[in-house]
Amino acid sequence: MSLAEFDLRGLGPGQAPSRDAVAPAAEADAVLVKGPVAALAAVLAVLHKAGRTALVPVSWEPADDTSSTGLARALGVGTGDVRELSLVRDDHGGVLLHHGRLEAAGEERRRLARRFGAQAHNDAVKVADGQITRIDVRPDWRQADTLGVVVMTLPLRPARRTSGRAVQIACDPARVVRDGVPYPRPVSRWTWYADDRVRWRLQP
Repeated sequence: MSLAEFDLRGLGPGQAPSRDAVAPAAEADAVLVKGPVAALAAVLAVLHKAGRTALVPVSWEPADDTSSTGLARALGVGTGDVRELSLVRDDHGGVLLHHGRLEAAGEERRRLARRFGAQAHNDAVKVADGQITRIDVRPDWRQADTLGVVVMTLPLRPARRTSGRAVQIACDPARVVRDGVPYPRPVSRWTWYADDRVRWRLQP
């Protein structure tokens, strides 16, 4: 049994590993990932593209940043229990494990205070139709195939919270951040969904 080990603890904030760095996961019989959430997401994306998420057990030694420790706790890393988990994907080839955000494109300064036009549905429920500040999406690891969606229309105002299997967004040019890593260009459409046809195996 071949174990592919990926030591990606050197990744900085906002960084994802290169494709070459994680490509060997496609041929491995088992995988060990050391590093932040983005490292684990990149390896899972490779396994999914190879059609091997259900076959290859994945172990994770999380980094010590807040997102990694929070996700490790939600997944039950260190409990000794093998879990078959939902794979949350997007329509641009990525995997989401902890937190996705869609916000106004443009300069970093005051981005979270800027608004942009968007229409969004969480399953059959319309959750945005007009000017918003951002949309936050988090997989709910307590339930199968479930995403929590939070839409903020104005800073410091109550947000709209829903849950479901998928969120579909059409919007003015916007910036997407997946597990801390910005997508390289603005988007006007984006979908995150829990793919109920696919599972991945976490080996704590």
